[in-house]
Amino acid sequence: MIPPPPPPPAAHIFQPVLDRMPAPAHAPEAVALESALAAAHDVGHAIAVSSGTAALHTALVACGVTAGDEVLLPAATVMMVVAAVQAAHARPVFVESGALGSMDVTDLSAKIGPRTAAIIAVHLAGHCTGLSDVSDVAARHRIPLIEDACQAQGSRHRGRLAGTFGDVGCFSLKDGKIVAAGEGGYLLTDSAPIAERAAAYRTHWALPAAGIPAFTRLGRNYRLPELSAVLARHNLAGLEAALARRRAQAALLADLVGDVPGLCRIVPADGDEPNGYSAVWEITLPEPRAFAARLHQAGVPNSVGTFGLRAASAHPACQEMNPAACPAAEHAVDRLLAVLLLSVDTEQDLRERAEIIQREATTWNPLGGHPARPHPTASSFSTPTSSGTPSS
Repeated sequence: MIPPPPPPPAAHIFQPVLDRMPAPAHAPEAVALESALAAAHDVGHAIAVSSGTAALHTALVACGVTAGDEVLLPAATVMMVVAAVQAAHARPVFVESGALGSMDVTDLSAKIGPRTAAIIAVHLAGHCTGLSDVSDVAARHRIPLIEDACQAQGSRHRGRLAGTFGDVGCFSLKDGKIVAAGEGGYLLTDSAPIAERAAAYRTHWALPAAGIPAFTRLGRNYRLPELSAVLARHNLAGLEAALARRRAQAALLADLVGDVPGLCRIVPADGDEPNGYSAVWEITLPEPRAFAARLHQAGVPNSVGTFGLRAASAHPACQEMNPAACPAAEHAVDRLLAVLLLSVDTEQDLRERAEIIQREATTWNPLGGHPARPHPTASSFSTPTSSGTPSS
């Protein structure tokens, strides 16, 4: 049974903000949200910003990334991460990875060079596979590690929350996230200088930061609106209930789909506790991207078929960067089925989607009868071997 969702906010919680407006120089609700976020994640500092992409861009700037630098990130990533790197005037260098963003540490280490200024770990569908290994590489080379945990609120890796392994963790508050506020984002860090630089950058450098006087550098308007901060703080209070519901939804959908020829359920790797952001499978049917698109047309939203997820090394938007091919990542992402889940999805909604997935998979492969395969783990499907081929 799926637990109920957390209660929605009452309209009256927004009234104090409305009564104070206009108040352009005061942000008590954002400050209160930052305190609550830092406490919830047991970190020293949280900085609220206007989106997850703004969080990534701000984190790069706060870590000192500048023009001419290189930033290493998995080839399996969303374009918002690439956009943030370009906004920092740095060059993205794509690393072989599995479909859910886990980087091949051999390829990662090989691509570290004198211009490497940061590493970004990306946790797609709430999975953090291999995060501790990436953290070890970053620490060994003394390179800042930034986590894109926008899809991983509440996920854990080896007992620790996603977003707390790196120098900075970046999150989104967009609708559909575990904690949402319509739009918004935030950064987590234990570094006071990074927090100061992030707070200054998100408000046109109107604050002094780590010895840099106010108004001596250019920044951005990445501030989170006060009304959004109120909504985010209300929803943050229901985080555990939201996590329980989303994990139950993901588990139920996977159970309802069951064993279908051409789909292999991806189970978490040892030490990983995903937040249930999506239910995930490996597609072994022919033309997997076309199959994902067919599911979208039939009413099952998913990362590849609905949102066009593609390995960055093969993405049309990245070709002007002349990226090196990452064949393992390209192959793995093309075979990924990550079904989008929302807090409002009912058990009946999930039953209907499961029936569609079963029907379309059977129709797509009318012969059926594939030999049974063990369920791949996030480590086996998500992390390629050092030879560059998926280790499934």
